[in-house]
Amino acid sequence: MGTNSKSSHESYAVSPTVSTEAPPAPPNLAATGPEPVNEIDPALLASMLMPDFTSEVPLAEQGGAWTTDGEPVLGGQAGGEMPPAAEPEEQQPEATGGPVGEAAEDEAAHEPAEEEGAALAPAAEEAAEGAAGAGPAFEEEVEDEPEEEPEDVDPPLTPVPDAPVAGAALGTPILVGGEDFLNSQAALVSYLSPDGPREVLLAHVSEEAEGKLLDALSVSGTKMVDVQVEEETKERLALDKKAQLAELVTAATTSVQHKLKGGGPMSEASIQKHQKALDAVNTVLASPNLTDDEKAMAQYYLDQVNTVGEKIQNGGAPMAHFDPHGLPVTKMVTKQIPAPADEPEPGTLTAQLRDASRIQASLDGQSGESSWDGKSRSKANGQEYAIDLGDGWSAVYRPYAANDPNSTEFSMRGQLEVHAPVGAGHGKQLVDRLEQLHLVNAPMTAAEGEWTYLANNVTAQNLANAPGMKAAFAEAKGLEDLQVQEIVHQRAESLIGLGEDELHYQVKRIQLEAAQKVLPKKVKVLREAVAQATGFDSGDALAASAGYDPTPATSGGWLTWSRFDVTGKTAQIKEAYKGRSLTHSIGSGDMVALFGTGVLASTEKRAVMGIGGGIGMSEQADKYTGGANSVFLRVSNTPASGYGGQLIWDDPSVLMRRSDYYAYNGDKYGVSPDKKKASGLTRDPLKIATHNASNNEIMFRDGIDLLGAEAPSRIVCHYAHQRTALLESFKARGITHLGGKPVEDVVKSNH
Repeated sequence: MGTNSKSSHESYAVSPTVSTEAPPAPPNLAATGPEPVNEIDPALLASMLMPDFTSEVPLAEQGGAWTTDGEPVLGGQAGGEMPPAAEPEEQQPEATGGPVGEAAEDEAAHEPAEEEGAALAPAAEEAAEGAAGAGPAFEEEVEDEPEEEPEDVDPPLTPVPDAPVAGAALGTPILVGGEDFLNSQAALVSYLSPDGPREVLLAHVSEEAEGKLLDALSVSGTKMVDVQVEEETKERLALDKKAQLAELVTAATTSVQHKLKGGGPMSEASIQKHQKALDAVNTVLASPNLTDDEKAMAQYYLDQVNTVGEKIQNGGAPMAHFDPHGLPVTKMVTKQIPAPADEPEPGTLTAQLRDASRIQASLDGQSGESSWDGKSRSKANGQEYAIDLGDGWSAVYRPYAANDPNSTEFSMRGQLEVHAPVGAGHGKQLVDRLEQLHLVNAPMTAAEGEWTYLANNVTAQNLANAPGMKAAFAEAKGLEDLQVQEIVHQRAESLIGLGEDELHYQVKRIQLEAAQKVLPKKVKVLREAVAQATGFDSGDALAASAGYDPTPATSGGWLTWSRFDVTGKTAQIKEAYKGRSLTHSIGSGDMVALFGTGVLASTEKRAVMGIGGGIGMSEQADKYTGGANSVFLRVSNTPASGYGGQLIWDDPSVLMRRSDYYAYNGDKYGVSPDKKKASGLTRDPLKIATHNASNNEIMFRDGIDLLGAEAPSRIVCHYAHQRTALLESFKARGITHLGGKPVEDVVKSNH
């Protein structure tokens, strides 16, 4: 269940965080004609406002991306530049955007999407109705319109750096406007490489926004070619196979692990499996003429068998994940991959569907710096698009639609990477390039932040079906449609005369701008509905309440939003958790290395930081349940002293203020709420306080900041020398207090 998390990075860096009348009726626009379009076809404009995303991008055969030298890379030389934007007659003021939080499993979050077609149809038809009168009289009408006063633009909640800190494994978290990303969040990471910094934007696209992204792509067909590629794998030694050491040690480990996780007594069968594995390993070690590799292999298995034996005798936390011994070997293999796409359709980007992969970075345990050569990628079970953005820019997207949630890695669905050319200074451009993918590309403002805050509270407090909530989301969607109409009306003259492809592009930009511009009005509507659902007299009363804080908090290398039903009732939460604590075990992991990173990071976060696998208790299983996007804690009676390798939060309200957790009173491998409704899922902090199963679990998205406001109350090491080493590490880094207490009072040891 993924409760063993350690890492080996010594420093981290994060960025500082710091209403309208209905539009007039649009003018009449003309009917069809040959390109260039002198009069806008109503059906054409309607189709652009309501694209059928389900049929726009057929899935091709899977395979690796391909270039002229046969090397699987991300693309970037095959064209697909963003079309130039047409200049409107009058410059419109910059607008800001608005996010929607992660609320995938709530029915209300899907309601507006179901009504989207009906809401857009009248807007599209009205905006594009026939156009007999689009001549001089129309021009005079436009000329007589007064210029709009420039609007005040809120500063971004998280400034976008020109260049993220090179080598900082956690990167710089930023908030992006609109509703296109989960929690409206992205991270800018700059990996070290021999050629210079490699800057990447990492984000998680919402499932609702996928259609827009896929509409930007021109996917290669099914024509395949053979290529020779190198693959690195691990192979067991012949002696290992002959003696069946891997099979015997794995059987003993699995048997004992099951008892540790279930809390039951050790069975005679488990003890016998351990003894059989121990005898086999000792027999191999006693063999004459062993090679150095064979000795290392046998010792590797002996260490694991001894760990299993210690658990049989003393019990304790579950063991770390165990993999059979193997030596790395490189082989040349032949693969069939999609051939390079022909010229992309006008206005779209070249993309190829290939086997899914992840950035294979490396984290230096001494310097704490993360590096990546720009090419190395680890395998994943699923599919992804390799996208050419032109001019040396590229992107990788792992879609929802192409990855069956029942048979592929669920936690990677929606992951997006945007890659800049080698070199520093691309921070703002990485965000700008999101527009090529039809995604909002403006930093989040305070008004937008409140939308995400409210949407997250709707999910966290289970308000989706509260009276008036669905109507509020529908009204907010309608306001956005009206904003589209207004912008089309204002720019009608500049749209006439555009070719079909450029008109398509401009309509996409209008939709993005409308989503940003209308946010203050949408926030007001949603705030009123949330206030009504939670017992406040009005939205203003809710906003003035003590627990209301629509500003995100920095938590390690990411940002978190709070829930006002906890922050406004701290005393009630503390009382509910009286005598109860939250705990996390790292087993035999390295506590100094863990605190070197400053964070308890999820499996997916550790991967992009450059921390290798095999650390969590069930990393592979968690990828299929979606639990790999979270870290796992457990609620239990407050331990008097705890046991070695344990983190303890004696004041759970420190973490329960967050809005991104969910829990089960049992081990479900952290199954994601948007995967399926697993029995017993809850986000209610008062209900979670009553969980008493020995294998209950609470999942916090991305991770926990171990050195800041979310620091644990107690850090329990196995031995005194480990405590001394951790305190020396804190001293060298100038860390004197955690959670307001001297570190000497926080760090403990069992022996």
